Amino acid sequence: MRGLGTLINTFTVLAGGGLGLLIGDKIPDRVRVIIVQVIGLVTLAIGLRDVMNTDNMVFPLVGMVVGAIIGEFLKIEDRLASLGEFLRRKFAKNAGESKFVNGFVTATLLFCIGPLTILGAIEDASGKTPQLYIIKGTLDGFMTIIFSALYGVGALFSAASVFVVQGTLTVFGASLDSLLDDRMRLELFAAGGLAVMAIGINLLEIKKIRLGSLLPGLILTPILVWIFATPNGLIQ
Repeated sequence: MRGLGTLINTFTVLAGGGLGLLIGDKIPDRVRVIIVQVIGLVTLAIGLRDVMNTDNMVFPLVGMVVGAIIGEFLKIEDRLASLGEFLRRKFAKNAGESKFVNGFVTATLLFCIGPLTILGAIEDASGKTPQLYIIKGTLDGFMTIIFSALYGVGALFSAASVFVVQGTLTVFGASLDSLLDDRMRLELFAAGGLAVMAIGINLLEIKKIRLGSLLPGLILTPILVWIFATPNGLIQ
């Protein structure tokens, strides 16, 4: 069944978020902090693994730098925050503004970017058993328990983002895969690794990185590879 993986992943986020809201006040602060720190460390490790697989760091570097500049001009981070604020006003009038927005934006970006999202969509579009989205859904569900306990209902609304983003990618999964060769895929994963590392840094509260501004880099990086490093590219 095409799209089954997206449905599974959406359900795990909803289930994890609901559980987090129910038991959130029963989790001691020190336990919440250490779990988020561990998740941050694991997120950093996953991102670093993907970055280290690059064949040429110039592609993810240039792609993410130029993409971040584009993201800032487009004010993607601010628009995501505005969307979160709109949802807060409409559905969670009693929730704290910063907590709702932070929960929605952090969970959305963590769940919706990275190699698993893209490769999972391609697998999900094939109608095969969606193993990648089952794995991703398990991780997302666990993290949503913590995010909901920390940020409240904002993290729960990230399920809508998962459904829309992964559902859209699944619809176009076959076409997306046909546009990428192995080299483009590799450097896209490396660029995604940098974005995932940025999420880990934010979770560890080392430095606040505007994650939304990094999203255009995930599109730009494989385009640069196509232009400069493929036989059919423009510079050959």
